[in-house]
Amino acid sequence: MKKLTILAAGFVGYVLGSRAGRERYEQIKKVATRVKDDPHVQEKATQAADLAKEKAPVVKDKVVAAASTAADKVTPSRGDRSDLEDQLNPDNVALQDNPYPQGDLP
Repeated sequence: MKKLTILAAGFVGYVLGSRAGRERYEQIKKVATRVKDDPHVQEKATQAADLAKEKAPVVKDKVVAAASTAADKVTPSRGDRSDLEDQLNPDNVALQDNPYPQGDLP
């Protein structure tokens, strides 16, 4: 799979960066279309899509678990949060009830 990705990236880079002109572009496009429409390639693409659909719930559960674990490590517990709030600058306008200027402005 890794080799295929590298080959595909190289192919796309060549096509986008090619200065061989329109004829070479059309040649490459024709070969790419032929490969894309090949029954063996279609079969493998279908197999890959089916495998992805099959494994999606498992991957989702692992991602949710990892995100939850990461969030628990980053988010302070409620007791720690009040200590952090005490350390904040009390003059910070984000902490004020009404951060807008009062009275007449010059």
